Amino acid sequence: MPSIQLPPEDRRLSPHTGWTRQHWEAVADGLLAAVQPFGGPGHALINLPGPRPSFSGTRSDGLEGFARTFLLAAFRVAGAGGDDPHGLMPWYAEGLATGTRTPTPERDLTERDQVSWLAIEDRNQAMVEAASIALGLRLTRPWLWDRLDEEVRERTRAWLAGALHHTPVDNNWWLFPFTVGGFLAEAGLDHDGAARAAVVRGLAKIEQWYLGDGWYTDGRPRALDHYNGWAFHLYPVLHAHLSGDRELLDTYGVRLGAHLEGYARTFGAEGAPLHQGRSLTYRFAATAPLWAGALSGHTPLAPGTTRRLSSGTLRYFLDRGASGPDGLLSLGWFGPYPPVVQPYSGPASPYWASKGFLGLLLPPDHPVWTEPEGAAPVEHGDAVHPLTQPNWLIQSTAADGLVRLHNHGSDDQPADEVLADDPLYARLGYSTATGPVPDGPADTHFGLVVDGELSERGRIRPLGVGQGWAASAHQPRIGGTELPGVTVTSLVLAAGADELHVHLVTGAAPGTEVRHSGWAVAGDTVETRTNGPRACAAADVGGTRLISALRCVKGLNGTAATRRLPAGTAFGAVGAFPVLTGHTGSGTSLFIAAARLSRAASHPFDSPRVRTDGMVIHVVWPDGSEQEALLDPDRPTVQRRD
Repeated sequence: MPSIQLPPEDRRLSPHTGWTRQHWEAVADGLLAAVQPFGGPGHALINLPGPRPSFSGTRSDGLEGFARTFLLAAFRVAGAGGDDPHGLMPWYAEGLATGTRTPTPERDLTERDQVSWLAIEDRNQAMVEAASIALGLRLTRPWLWDRLDEEVRERTRAWLAGALHHTPVDNNWWLFPFTVGGFLAEAGLDHDGAARAAVVRGLAKIEQWYLGDGWYTDGRPRALDHYNGWAFHLYPVLHAHLSGDRELLDTYGVRLGAHLEGYARTFGAEGAPLHQGRSLTYRFAATAPLWAGALSGHTPLAPGTTRRLSSGTLRYFLDRGASGPDGLLSLGWFGPYPPVVQPYSGPASPYWASKGFLGLLLPPDHPVWTEPEGAAPVEHGDAVHPLTQPNWLIQSTAADGLVRLHNHGSDDQPADEVLADDPLYARLGYSTATGPVPDGPADTHFGLVVDGELSERGRIRPLGVGQGWAASAHQPRIGGTELPGVTVTSLVLAAGADELHVHLVTGAAPGTEVRHSGWAVAGDTVETRTNGPRACAAADVGGTRLISALRCVKGLNGTAATRRLPAGTAFGAVGAFPVLTGHTGSGTSLFIAAARLSRAASHPFDSPRVRTDGMVIHVVWPDGSEQEALLDPDRPTVQRRD
């Protein structure tokens, strides 16, 4: 990061990452300095360079540039007790004064007007950005809001109030008017009661999506992803903390703490969050719920562990090129990577990552900054941990620092229709070192092949999760249509670095081809090989080899193969994954594959020993422990004997 001057590492205080509060402050200062040259007249709009605008247009993108970087500036200045050596507050105050002078509906914008903010309307992006501006103003009231001219304060109030009187998208968006309402009510600007009503309404709306155990679904029946942490938990907990509302904290803080019990297990030893779900270009915003737990006092993590996870994630992305030579965050994962970017994202969208700097609100003498870093959960030893509400199984290995998510519960399908599979939600597995193939052959997937087309999972029906296992069922679909009468019941068993994937197919015509694919590894170079019933792909990533292996145990006794990915994935320029094939018999057909994702030399590849008796699968793992599973299509049961 040439544009950011970092202090020396402190390996005494931070033995895992070397980073301290001073590093966070330096990164914040560098990111903010890099965007200022792109401020337009009066700093109202910050139009950053990029490959394309969002589908909301360049005016909206400019507002986004202002709002999201202002939130970062607010964390920086509020966390320093108002100390503002770089003049951030006056700079953004001028932007407020300019942008709110003549807010304009999108349909009325003219080319001559280069400064006006978009008026907030139903389901437009301005509503999203209003939340960041309101939160920033709430955090910096003594140093910005209270020093504004009365006319500017009134114009800003009137613009923000538009969020209270328009309809958001029916998902986490309800928390945007909620956040605006929280600021206006606190500032004594709730002239018609709409601000307090927005707070009450927002909390009531998200309640319908609360599944329990700290997990929300984002508007759709099974849309589970990072929005849990950087939206559903962050906004209510931060509002409760800032308002000193102990009753709200007793509800939303407790929920956050429950969420962190599992969420903290999803970070790899290098700091990588899981590459799953939409808006991955927000990168280190994934640390926001970790900081929120420390800020509110509702966290199962020791202070040093919170900092170790968060600093690890910030370093993970910055060390891999998330910020380019110009100091700007790019649209992508490491560097620019268009396939991971949704149409709603524009050049300034990555600055949602500003939420990751929430920890700066904790004072320098807080234990989260002064205690030595603790080990991340993944570093404590191999673990397989069930997450009941998402119906996910989290599998981690200490030797190579990898975390894998076995997905038997999230599909992001709307309630009233079934869409094509989204690779970021519908795959069998996600990890901290692999990304799904964005547009091409399906990795970590089991499907039927009909007329040359591979079926999709469609809507996933969770069947349960427990110690070392997770299961689901689905009606496979091709071209948007279910295969008549066909059901696939899938079960994963896991121990150490080993996985066993079991699929029961009912209702398919005899002789139907099936395919099971493994993890897609990507890097600077890739090698593949097959050996009888085994297939393996290996990618070299910065001198480390990442291996994806797959072996037939039952039914998948066709040709073992590998599929090369010339365009790679978010993790590397070229990639590959292993594939096994088989065919259905008459009646019910059972298919079993052993799989492994590991770094070279971290684990010997000893596939588990497996014995089947009808629908009963008995497994002996390399460590000698055993599992026995009954693959009932309606309710699988699994017992473990150590």
